Amino acid sequence: MVWMHHVPSVVPRLFRHFVWHKDRQKAIVYLTFDDGPVPGVTDYVLAELAKRNMSATFFMVGDNVSKNPSLAKEVIAAGHQVGNHTFNHLNGGRTRDDFYLENLKKCQDILLEKTERVPRIFRPPYGRITKSQHGIISKDYEIIMWDVLSGDFDSKLDPKICFQKSVKYTRNGSIVVFHDQEKTKDMLPKVLPNYLDWLSDKGFKTGVL
Repeated sequence: MVWMHHVPSVVPRLFRHFVWHKDRQKAIVYLTFDDGPVPGVTDYVLAELAKRNMSATFFMVGDNVSKNPSLAKEVIAAGHQVGNHTFNHLNGGRTRDDFYLENLKKCQDILLEKTERVPRIFRPPYGRITKSQHGIISKDYEIIMWDVLSGDFDSKLDPKICFQKSVKYTRNGSIVVFHDQEKTKDMLPKVLPNYLDWLSDKGFKTGVL
């Protein structure tokens, strides 16, 4: 598995049509959680955020919304933002355009049906999306990437390193990725509370995209 905790500065300059971070002049961090809602994980994240009065954006997988509609509604009731993450967590680089776009719409439809929300932000799973897919999707959605990837999904990663790297690269305007999925159920309790406390200690506010 090859991935980086921090997106090199050259990448946002080359791919300006994506959102990689927000205003660097403001001490606001944009927490994002991908792949939920998942019982036992999403509700844990909600509780940790609530303890600190923090807000976040949840990029939801439509199939999980369909299976756990009440949990999706809890996210919204707590004042958090919701984004589209396709219905089946598809890799755009490996998926035919028509099927990919249909899957995105399927996620949007289930979000409207189950939560009465119509998100205008989209995050491509794995950060993989083709130029042709982007050309169509960007007409209706702001496409959100990130500049800090916590690595909470990597079972081989030491939780201490996960925390240290997340802290190292967080700065004003950072968009930070965590995951509220089954794969991160054990890692999150070892990293997320410490990271959220660090944000508070450093005077960062949290915002939605």
